[in-house]
Amino acid sequence: MCVTILFVQEQLLTFLPNIQFTVLLLVLYASLFTFRENMALIFVHVLLDNLYMGTFNPFYMTPMFIGWTLIPIAYHTFLKETTSEVKLAIFGLGFGFVYGWVYIPFYMLQTGMTDSQAFYAYLIADIPFEIIMAASSFFTILWLYKPLYAILSKEMEKYEHFVIPVRKHH
Repeated sequence: MCVTILFVQEQLLTFLPNIQFTVLLLVLYASLFTFRENMALIFVHVLLDNLYMGTFNPFYMTPMFIGWTLIPIAYHTFLKETTSEVKLAIFGLGFGFVYGWVYIPFYMLQTGMTDSQAFYAYLIADIPFEIIMAASSFFTILWLYKPLYAILSKEMEKYEHFVIPVRKHH
């Protein structure tokens, strides 16, 4: 269901450059699901998104996968599993830039333009889109994280008895 929500909201908002709820939703999912569950969710999302959009290309899929996985990695390490919407919104602000930067080496390798001039040209051209994604992520997390967290965690509690516990190997 989470992958469906991610996919549908992205498709509905494709006409707006870099304005989406993906960062908010992945931060929310990172706070509700295990790291392993988040990695599976992101893998399926990236695969589905690229199949549908016709961008099934390792130079596009790889940075997308790396970029999105930075959210659960950050959440389960230096964010120390916080639920503070302010801290998470600040993370979302920075993430808007980092996500764009992840694509730069792949773009340069794909185009064969590996000099510093190409690097700076790409970086400068991408700044407006990074700013839009950063602002979108910041405000959606700040305004919507807490209410969505409350709703989704309450709904998950209702279905707790359907979940098969994972065995811990000693």
